[in-house]
Amino acid sequence: MAGDALLLGWGPIVRGRELKGLEVFQETLEYYGKLQQEGKIESFEPILLEPHGGDLGGFVLIRGERGALDQIAASADFRRLVARAGSVVDNVGVIAAYGGEALAQQMAIFRTVSEELA
Repeated sequence: MAGDALLLGWGPIVRGRELKGLEVFQETLEYYGKLQQEGKIESFEPILLEPHGGDLGGFVLIRGERGALDQIAASADFRRLVARAGSVVDNVGVIAAYGGEALAQQMAIFRTVSEELA
């Protein structure tokens, strides 16, 4: 469904691991680029946040079909990269995300449940 995504977020860099962090970040972008070239994902967008006192330092929004995203998230390659990221940044997390048609579907589910419980 159009609008399905994974959000991979991270927090501050682990002090002393800055250069390794850049290496892992580049490795991760290459992996997502390969997935996109193979047609396994629609797109990915890395976002870096400026320092703001919070726990979120940045994220990558990976767009694709839910089934394909679920397979990717369960794959050994993806899990390995998430583990590598966790060794160089704090607060690594992977979360299902919804936009476009997928967001509309999620909101319809929420409305139905809300009406049933009213």
